[in-house]
Amino acid sequence: MADFSKQWCEINDPEMPWDFDILEEASKLKPNYSINYICEGFGFIAVGKTEDDEIVLAIPNYDNDTMTWKSYDEIVK
Repeated sequence: MADFSKQWCEINDPEMPWDFDILEEASKLKPNYSINYICEGFGFIAVGKTEDDEIVLAIPNYDNDTMTWKSYDEIVK
């Protein structure tokens, strides 16, 4: 089953029920920690915080089995 964040639903399909809130989950994290959450809409696999308390999202690169951390503001537009 696909999961979608509150933020993706608000932007793309406001009538769709969402599965988790990125900001709420990030608020529970300490700096330099992450938690696995998949948002099919935005395409990320984890929510994290940098040492500066910035929210970041892990975007997988399936071609070379790596991931890139991108800022919340870069993904959620």
